[in-house]
Amino acid sequence: MTEPHEGDIPDGLSAAELGMWQSFRNGTTYDLRTYDSARNDPFAPHDWGPERSVGARTVARLLLSGPPARPGRVAALKLRGVRITGKLDLAGGRVSPYVELTGCRFEQEVVLPECHFTTLRMVGCLLPRLEAARLHTEGDLHLPRCRIDRGIRLTDAQIGTDLLINQLSVGPDRHGRAFVGDGMSVAQDLQAEMIETHGELSLRGAKVGGSLSLRGSHLRAAEDRRALNAPQLTVERTLYMTEAWVSVDTGNQGTTPPYGVVYAPTPARGTRSQIFECKGGVRLDDGRFGDAVDLHKARFSMTRQEELSLRRIVTPELRFNAERPEEGRVVLNGAKVVTLIDLSTSWPGPGGLAMGGFVYENLVPYGHFPLSRRLEWVLAATPEYVPEPYERLATVLRGSGEDSDAREVLLAKQRRRRETLPPAAKAWGYLQDWTVAYGYRPGRAAVWMAVLWAAGTAAFSRYDPLTIKNDESPLWNPALYALDLLIPVVNLGQDGYWRMEGGWQWAAAGLVLVGWILATTVAAGASRLLRRG
Repeated sequence: MTEPHEGDIPDGLSAAELGMWQSFRNGTTYDLRTYDSARNDPFAPHDWGPERSVGARTVARLLLSGPPARPGRVAALKLRGVRITGKLDLAGGRVSPYVELTGCRFEQEVVLPECHFTTLRMVGCLLPRLEAARLHTEGDLHLPRCRIDRGIRLTDAQIGTDLLINQLSVGPDRHGRAFVGDGMSVAQDLQAEMIETHGELSLRGAKVGGSLSLRGSHLRAAEDRRALNAPQLTVERTLYMTEAWVSVDTGNQGTTPPYGVVYAPTPARGTRSQIFECKGGVRLDDGRFGDAVDLHKARFSMTRQEELSLRRIVTPELRFNAERPEEGRVVLNGAKVVTLIDLSTSWPGPGGLAMGGFVYENLVPYGHFPLSRRLEWVLAATPEYVPEPYERLATVLRGSGEDSDAREVLLAKQRRRRETLPPAAKAWGYLQDWTVAYGYRPGRAAVWMAVLWAAGTAAFSRYDPLTIKNDESPLWNPALYALDLLIPVVNLGQDGYWRMEGGWQWAAAGLVLVGWILATTVAAGASRLLRRG
């Protein structure tokens, strides 16, 4: 094959390649589809003969050092229904023309590491594998509705605007990874809606300048791998792991509102809901999300050893209204959230939740979430007693004006703590709970005091005691005497002047003892209230 000059056509081109060469110079679409739509499906088993085939070497030659455009035209490679034979290797090259491949079939892997594109679009194509580490595009990278059997590698790639891979189907590489985008940078949105992965989706340390949408996607982990592995992921706006709307007739994706999904009770006519489903562990540790993490109606199917790990994430809003995981754990240790929007039926039971050091400032329940269920939520996260989750919940409730609920939470904390104490301290705890509810219900002390005062007054009114010193004793007043015994420290001028004998002495001693117990428990509760303030 001789080298072409200017508009010269190289020797040895097939008829299909010659047509592609001319279409490239004209910037027009080179369409090799037939009238039989079944034979145009790149995923169908039908063979595409030489009349629909071009060599990968010719494609590379056009993209890297192709002929100039015809006058008044812009050179571009636009192929439709074409079979590319051989390995397309553009490693380290710079591709200036616009590239758009629709419904094409690649016989061997596509190799694009360290390649520079303006815009690259492959729509509904079949590829054995896409190797594109450190790929750089000035514009978009589109791979919607493609099927790639042995995985995609976009490690450290830089996408100038959007990365669009909606309805992509990807199989695993030899390491069990379907999509590897570690260290990848996307300047605007990463749309991965309704994708299907049969291997790990890895986005470790990736950065997305807009939103990352996984609406309606189905992620399947390979053996000994997670379904989604994205620690230190940075998303400037929202991470969506929610449902998508799908056409009932075609199964294709519907439109997405520009400012997120509008949750409706029923799908629009002619559409159905496809939820986000993840089979395997999820790791989003140390992620940073500028607007929210949205898990509306998401389904997580995990084994007992797997986790939905949100350790140390930072986001203004966490929408945890997913389906309750049957197995596995939800881990929120060290996470920092401004507003937690959650559903009472979304959280796993005891042993399935961990939230040590989980900080949130506002609670917005999605539906009915009574305080009793909220306390069960804290209990599920603390198989062993830990005070911090109770104190955090009480602080948030108090900040929203729910003071009575905050006191109930702190009372539940004291009761939970009591079970960890030795027998003597546990008995004292039961006494504090029974009398004044650890000081969180101080009205109980007044009730007890009034009851004991009335009982003491009624009892002592039937007794006429002897004076200790005849010339110094005041007039006998049963009510004041009973009150003087009950209230420690304060002297009402009755105690110490009368001689109690027999059972009356024991009654007086009992009132003094009960008075000190009530005073001590009230003081203990007051000190806790002061420390909390």
